[in-house]
Amino acid sequence: MGRYNRRVIALVIAPLAGVLALTALLAVGGRGVDAGIADDLINLALLGYATVCAGLAARSASGRLRRAWTVMTVALSAWTLGDATWFVYEVILRQEVPVPSIADGFYLMFAALATVAMTQFVAEPMRQSRVRIVLDSFTVTLCLFLLAWVLVLHDVFDAYREDRAAVVVAFLYPVADIVMLTIAVVTLMRTTGGQRVAISLLAAAIAVMAIADSAYTGMVADKSYQSGDLIDAAWAWAAALFAAAAVVSRAAPTPRTPGLPSPSRASIWLPFVPLLLAGTIGPMVIMSGLERFLVPAIVVAVCVRQAVSAWENRRLVTAAVDHALQDPLTGLANPTMFGERLAHAMMLRARIDRSVAVLALDLDDFRLVNENLGHDAADRLLIDVGRRLADSVRPGDTVARIAGDEFAILLEGPYDASDEIAHKVRAAFDVPFRVDEQDILLRPSIGVTVASMTEPDLVPATVQRRAVIAMHAAKRVRSRDVHTFTADMLAADGELTEQLAERRQSTGGAAELQLLGELRNAIDNDGLGVVYQPKISLRTGEMVGVEALLRWPHPRLGTLLPDAFIGLVRERGLIQRVTRIVVDLALDDAARWHEQGLRMPVAINLFAPCLRETDLPELFDAALTCRGLAADLMTVEITEDVVLSDMTTVTAVLGRLRAHGIRVAIDDFGSGYSSLSYLRDLPIDEVKLDRHFVAPVTTDARAAAVVRAVIDLTHDLGITVVAEGIEDEQTSDWLRRHSCDIGQGYLFGRPVGAADIAVMATSGTHA
Repeated sequence: MGRYNRRVIALVIAPLAGVLALTALLAVGGRGVDAGIADDLINLALLGYATVCAGLAARSASGRLRRAWTVMTVALSAWTLGDATWFVYEVILRQEVPVPSIADGFYLMFAALATVAMTQFVAEPMRQSRVRIVLDSFTVTLCLFLLAWVLVLHDVFDAYREDRAAVVVAFLYPVADIVMLTIAVVTLMRTTGGQRVAISLLAAAIAVMAIADSAYTGMVADKSYQSGDLIDAAWAWAAALFAAAAVVSRAAPTPRTPGLPSPSRASIWLPFVPLLLAGTIGPMVIMSGLERFLVPAIVVAVCVRQAVSAWENRRLVTAAVDHALQDPLTGLANPTMFGERLAHAMMLRARIDRSVAVLALDLDDFRLVNENLGHDAADRLLIDVGRRLADSVRPGDTVARIAGDEFAILLEGPYDASDEIAHKVRAAFDVPFRVDEQDILLRPSIGVTVASMTEPDLVPATVQRRAVIAMHAAKRVRSRDVHTFTADMLAADGELTEQLAERRQSTGGAAELQLLGELRNAIDNDGLGVVYQPKISLRTGEMVGVEALLRWPHPRLGTLLPDAFIGLVRERGLIQRVTRIVVDLALDDAARWHEQGLRMPVAINLFAPCLRETDLPELFDAALTCRGLAADLMTVEITEDVVLSDMTTVTAVLGRLRAHGIRVAIDDFGSGYSSLSYLRDLPIDEVKLDRHFVAPVTTDARAAAVVRAVIDLTHDLGITVVAEGIEDEQTSDWLRRHSCDIGQGYLFGRPVGAADIAVMATSGTHA
């Protein structure tokens, strides 16, 4: 009960205190009219309280749970009417209550309705489960009936043998109690989660009632019952337990939508308890001689044997259920479990003011881990990523591995903590991962969306898709920042990414296959192109070079940026071919500019696998020579956060490129962990400061101090400094004052075609 608040505990204790008072009253006061009147009034008050609590539980519940508590409310109302009728007979009319009476009709109505209510508390998703419940119920009913017959019913039958109506009523009470108790036991076996306490209280209430009814039936049979008897306190205890169950049910979490059934521990031993009781007490009462001990011993041995088998089966079933709902590599939730929990969270959101947010995360350039370190190392890395994500969230949040290097986090609670958790997740990647004696810094792209209460018809699939769209937005700009979904992300490239993802999901990969075929055709038939972004000297304002950027003029989807298809390039081993195309196109344009008297250096991005090609320097040198271009007109850019598993080979390749006169630059400097070691270990000519490294220099003194130090350090090493992503004059002026060499960004010009570059260079202007 520790998780329930003080108000709930008070509502539970109140009726129990009343029962204790009644028990003390009956124990001290004994039998009699006064004791009977007090007993009847307290019982009526407790039953009224239980009925109200059940009604409130029904109003706050939903689905099968609402139906169960609604029927239970009607049942408790019938019991209350039965006690009220008894009170009229005994106190107002002052006559002995006949057998049978109108009160008996209400009591039996309660038993029937309570039985129906108990069947509604647990939904069984599988036919096999329902068959097992029927068999368990039949076994428990027979055992309890045998026990009741041995202890009470055979005496009742003998006492009422001549009065058929009295015999029927006398038998209906214990039989109804046995059926109710059976359903309660079976329901408790199948209950999991927050409602287990409430169902346990209901089962206890029915068990107490069964004992009280059986005792009452026996006392009436031998004419020893009188109003105000201590046995009346048992019915009061049952009413109090019904009230407590209703109160606890309102405070407990709403049960999740049934998924794969996992048997509880109670399902192992509860079906055998009635069998043990009937098989031990019964023979010892009705048998004599050695068999009165042998039969119970045999029953005990059989029950123990079956319980052990059931325990072993439960372990196997639980393992299968866990495997079906967990990612086998990381142990996190899999997409099935994540979808179920998201649907449950959205259901709660529709009923109460509850925050639901989804965070989508993808590891940038993770394919390079597989390519360079192998799949085993990549799997170990994913396990470590899963641990860090799980450590970054709150208890109750759900972390799932959706596919490959894609993860999702469900955040649900009374308030929106998505921003706080998202930044904790991002910070978890600031420390490098240790894999095969190497420090690897992974950078995630993170998108998050919060299910707004202004959209009541929002469905779980839309919420998850929005988080993925926000994550794609972060990936397109290679941003460390957490991107929160906005409507404009559906436009332009965001809309294209969403369309491709939806088509892939709806067509089972057909859209991806179609896109791959079109990509191969574009590669084979000169269908890819490049555009160029100017690089401007911050000291003179002149254009001193360009960066070549890949584009795919798709005939059906429009011009695609690399993010829309670069995954296919990597997956299908097309990196080298695409790199050759970009190099040829860029050098062809550089040669045309040269023929026009325009000396324009070109920077070209290289993927990590290209740096393992030992003949790469000679291929590039030959490409320059055949076009009559000087080697220093070409700069190769490598991304600073790329995983480089073979530094010896990479360093040798870069050294030979420089030996041929080709310049080497580190792109996105400041976005990864190994920045300073790259400056120390790699032969480079140029450092390109990452846009997110540069952006805060005019507003953040600490960021400005770091950038100043990097500029001074690289100048001391004889390295040129290029600042990327400059979008305003203030940033440009600051960089100029602090001796940054070259600027690149929308302030100086967006990516344009080769002809526009020639016009801009000759006119001395930039767009």
